[in-house]
Amino acid sequence: MPGPNDNLVLSPAGLTMLEGFEGLRLKAYPDVRGRLTIGYGHTGPEVVPGLVWTQQQAAVAEQEDVCWATRAVHDLVKVSLIQNQFDSLVTFTFNVGKEDFETSTLLHLLNVRDFAGAGQQFNRWIYAGDVISSGLVNRRKTESNMFFLGVAA
Repeated sequence: MPGPNDNLVLSPAGLTMLEGFEGLRLKAYPDVRGRLTIGYGHTGPEVVPGLVWTQQQAAVAEQEDVCWATRAVHDLVKVSLIQNQFDSLVTFTFNVGKEDFETSTLLHLLNVRDFAGAGQQFNRWIYAGDVISSGLVNRRKTESNMFFLGVAA
């Protein structure tokens, strides 16, 4: 059975936001938690020390990663969203992973139609390990702002 948001895809504005947060790095590096990362925030077993990608490889991996994050939002969100909400949830899921999104209070509140409560949950995801990350603080503020953009008060 199709979900209520299966017709939505990450918008150009959402993709720009995601790329701005992730940045593009063509040589593997440890992220703030020490996980090897390359391209636009891509992680995985193929990312090893010294790995270098072309811009084309980074673009392909980004498309694949956006696809799994989009599928996760399609599969897990049971209420209808507007485009800005969808974009913010895809970028959030891209960053935290499907498993963390699936078990989050944010998703639970969203699926019981507590949109205000769900939107306030973004600011709880600001830690890199046990340390508050200023980059995540900024990212979550932007994702939350996008989530509420165009929503009547």
